[in-house]
Amino acid sequence: MTSIIEPKLHKATDLLLKGEVVAIPTETVYGLAASIESNEGLKKIFALKERPFFDPLIVHVANFKQAATLTTDWLPLADYLARVFWPGPFTIVLPKASHVDPLITSGLDTVAIRYPAHPLAQELIHLVGPLAAPSANKFGHTSPTQPKHVQSEFPGANLLIVDGGTCEVGVESTVVSIDAEHVRILRPGAVTEEMIQAALRKWSHPVAVSRGSSQASPGSLKHHYMPKIPLVIVEPQKTASLAAELRLRIQNETGKPAQNAVELKLNDDPAIAARELYSEMRKISESGADCIYVVNRSDRQGMWSAIWDRLSRAATLDLTDAHSKSPQ
Repeated sequence: MTSIIEPKLHKATDLLLKGEVVAIPTETVYGLAASIESNEGLKKIFALKERPFFDPLIVHVANFKQAATLTTDWLPLADYLARVFWPGPFTIVLPKASHVDPLITSGLDTVAIRYPAHPLAQELIHLVGPLAAPSANKFGHTSPTQPKHVQSEFPGANLLIVDGGTCEVGVESTVVSIDAEHVRILRPGAVTEEMIQAALRKWSHPVAVSRGSSQASPGSLKHHYMPKIPLVIVEPQKTASLAAELRLRIQNETGKPAQNAVELKLNDDPAIAARELYSEMRKISESGADCIYVVNRSDRQGMWSAIWDRLSRAATLDLTDAHSKSPQ
């Protein structure tokens, strides 16, 4: 049976050193961690999550020296941005060192590296070494931000969960790839494009910033972060409740009922909205509702970019005027 422990790390350290998987807190979401030195531990992550091997893992480090050993080219620009945003929700994709297990990188020639801010994660990494740690949930499901979320995802597993409280950020890290003159945002997060642009204004020469997905980034699939019941994005005029014709359309296109549709209401403060997002999605899924709907909003700046990225990937249907479509 899954167990939750107090934040004492002796047992977690012992298990990780023996090649086992442990659920650990970070400031973003809870992760399923294994030592990057344990091929068996890495395989157990994929098996427990039911995660396809083509989706790479992020390596979590506890200092800059550890980060530099994972890549063949610790670029000056990468070092600069890491010193601005680490420790924190910022992942850098760089050319991988030859000793990095190809299970971590899905056979790609790059590795994703992050220095998390949560003190318990940092302490564990100091004790064990770098950890691969994707989100502690079944593949494609809503990410966990509390220990009880991890417990509900793996009710029959013999999984140790380090209790670090509720995650402060609430959505996964920003992922960027970097070369000497270009930063590409592969997945938006709490380190926003505006924050990256501000940091680059203090860099020694101009650097282009762009957005785009890549196989090198975790969480880049079209459908991800999905709750147990359909989530539908609708236009603002549907704020009170879903109209009968819209419920019927949802039912026809998803094959699931939408009689008891409950609105996912986002806080006007994007930091709070992000922190509450996955928890609220889980709460509605477990409330007896058969459908979640969220009202579209035009704001996509700053942290809202990360929130709407997650909602668009979690959605079974997007019925907004600009993106109305059927599920693929």
